[in-house]
Amino acid sequence: MLQPIKIKRLSLRVRIFLSMIFLTLISSILMASLSIYQFKREAKEYHEERLERRETAVKEHINYILNTTTYPLTTENLPLIFKDEIYRLADIHSLAINIYGLDGKLLKSSKASFTVDTILPPIPNYILKLVQSSMDKRYVDVKTADGIKFRSSYAQIKDTKFKPLGILNLPYIPDDGFYEKELRNFLIRLGQVYSIMLIVAFILAYFLSSYITQFLKSITDKITETRFNQKNEKIELEDSSKEIALLVHAYNSMVEELEESASKLAQSEREQAWREMAKQVAHEIKNPLTPMRLTVQSFQRKFDPNDPEVKQKMTDYSNTLIQQIDTMSSVASAFSNFASMPAQQNETLNVVDVVQLTLDIFNEDYIEFKSESKEIITIMDRTQLIRVVTNLVKNAIQAIPDEQAEKSVIVSVKEDKNQVQISVQDNGTGIEADNGSHIFEPKFTTKNSGMGLGLGIIKNIIENYNGTITFETASGKGTVFCVFLPIIRM
Repeated sequence: MLQPIKIKRLSLRVRIFLSMIFLTLISSILMASLSIYQFKREAKEYHEERLERRETAVKEHINYILNTTTYPLTTENLPLIFKDEIYRLADIHSLAINIYGLDGKLLKSSKASFTVDTILPPIPNYILKLVQSSMDKRYVDVKTADGIKFRSSYAQIKDTKFKPLGILNLPYIPDDGFYEKELRNFLIRLGQVYSIMLIVAFILAYFLSSYITQFLKSITDKITETRFNQKNEKIELEDSSKEIALLVHAYNSMVEELEESASKLAQSEREQAWREMAKQVAHEIKNPLTPMRLTVQSFQRKFDPNDPEVKQKMTDYSNTLIQQIDTMSSVASAFSNFASMPAQQNETLNVVDVVQLTLDIFNEDYIEFKSESKEIITIMDRTQLIRVVTNLVKNAIQAIPDEQAEKSVIVSVKEDKNQVQISVQDNGTGIEADNGSHIFEPKFTTKNSGMGLGLGIIKNIIENYNGTITFETASGKGTVFCVFLPIIRM
C-alpha cells in the first residue's frame, strides 16, 4: 500500500517549487470561481431589471386601456375589458400575461383555449399577503421546475383613482443561453491563459527555487566539510537575503569558535601528552637510579682496601654504574628525538636504492628485499627515510622469538597508484587485538625495555610528508607494516 508523501521529508527546494505551482493552481481556480459568480450575478441582475422593465411597460399599456375603456372599472369587468386586448398585449411584449382578482383567482390569461379552473391555480395566500404588505405593491416569486429557474412577478392593477382592481401576473422564463455561451468562452480562454501561465510557472518555479536554495546548498556543503581537526574556510556570499546573511554569519562565528576550541583542545592535549611523557621519563630515569644507589651503598659498607679482590669489585661496581648511566642516556636520547625532530633536508631520491642500502646495516641473513621497479622517485629527507625503514625492520626482528626455527623479514618496495608503498613483513608473534589501537601512541610498548617512542616518531615523519602508515597482523603468524608516500614523476 502506498504511503502518503510527508511534506517534512521533502527538500526545501521541492517545497518551494510545489508551493509556487500550488499558488498558481489556486489562483486559477479562484479566478474561475469569481468569474462564474460574476457572470451569474450579472445574469441575475439583468433578468431582474429586464422583468421590471417589461412589467412597467405592460402596466403603462394596461393603464392606457383602463383609461380608454367604456366599461366601469371594477374587478368583475376586468375579463371584459381585457377580452381581446390581453392577446395584443402578449404579442406586443412577447410575454404571457395573467390577470387575477384581488382574491387570487384567475380572471383572464393570454393563453389560447384554456379553462380557468384547470389551467392555472389561484395565487397562493402568502404571495397575496406579500403583495399587500410591500411598499410598491409588487412581489417577484422565484421557483425552479424541471431544473429551470423562472421568475413570476405579481403587481396590483389600479384604476384612475389608485383603487386596486386586480393583480397582474407576468411569468418570465430567463434565457441564459447568451450568458452561458459567454461564460463557456471565457472559461476556455481563461484555461488557455492559465495553461500557458502554468508552464511558465513551472519554469520560473524551478529556476527560482534553485536560486533561493543555492545559498543554502553552499552553506550545507561547507557545514558538511567542516571538521574539528582541520582549518575550516568561512563562507563569503554576496547579494544574499537578510535571513541567509544571518545564517552565514552564524556559521562563520561557529567556525571561529570551533577553531578556538580546537586550538585550546590541541594545546590541552599537548600539555597532557607532555605531562604523561614527563611521568614516563621520570619513571624510566628512576629505575636505574635505585640500583645505582644500592650499589654505591653496598660498596661503602663492604669496601676494604686490603681485600685481594678489590680491583675486581671496583670493576664490577664501575660496570654496573656505567650500564645504568647508559640506560638513562638512552632514555634521554629517545625523549629528545621525539620532542624535537631534526630539520628536514628534503631531496629527490630513489626510494628503492635508499631502502636497499638501509638493509645493509643488518646482519640477519633472513632479511629479504624485493622491488618491482629499479627506480621510484620521491622528495624526502634521506636520513628520516632511513630512520623509518630501520625502525620498522628492528621491530620486525624483535617481533620474532629467538627460539623460533624459521625466521623471515621481507622488505618490499612497489608503486601503488600515485604512491610508493614500503612494506615490512615478519613471521613473528603478531600484535594482540587489544594493543592494535594503541600501537602508534608515543609511550606505548609491549617490550620489556624501551619507551615505545619508535612508531610514534616514524608516524610523525610519514605524516609530515603527506603519507600514511598502516598495519595488518595475525596472532602467531606475523605482522606487515605498510608505508605510503607520494611519488614524484620525473
